[in-house]
Amino acid sequence: AGSFQDAGVIQHAYNLNFPLHAVPASCAQGPSWSAFSVSSPAVVLETAEDRPEAVVVRLYEAHGSTVDAWLQTSLPVKEAMLCDLLERPAAQGRLPLQQRGLRLSFTPFRVLSVLLVLRP
Repeated sequence: AGSFQDAGVIQHAYNLNFPLHAVPASCAQGPSWSAFSVSSPAVVLETAEDRPEAVVVRLYEAHGSTVDAWLQTSLPVKEAMLCDLLERPAAQGRLPLQQRGLRLSFTPFRVLSVLLVLRP
């Protein structure tokens, strides 16, 4: 019942196609940790790619809606900017770092690439 957005079809599809794999670890358990989180279920963080002293994060809007989302990270980000699909910084694409993270605006099915320059 309801829409595919309400049913969480996209998340279930990712869980099916990219299941988590258990990896043996030592008995010592540390706190849980996640490098990224996104505030909107309509926005999917598709990939994060390492570059020297930076990370490129690619996200897309999956529900066919217009939405603002916050991208939060626990990485030590020095600056953030939008970049094109070839990962070249966009002219005037600098994004302000805010306490809540990076505010990103999406139109239906829009893909955004964000270059995060890390502090050493």
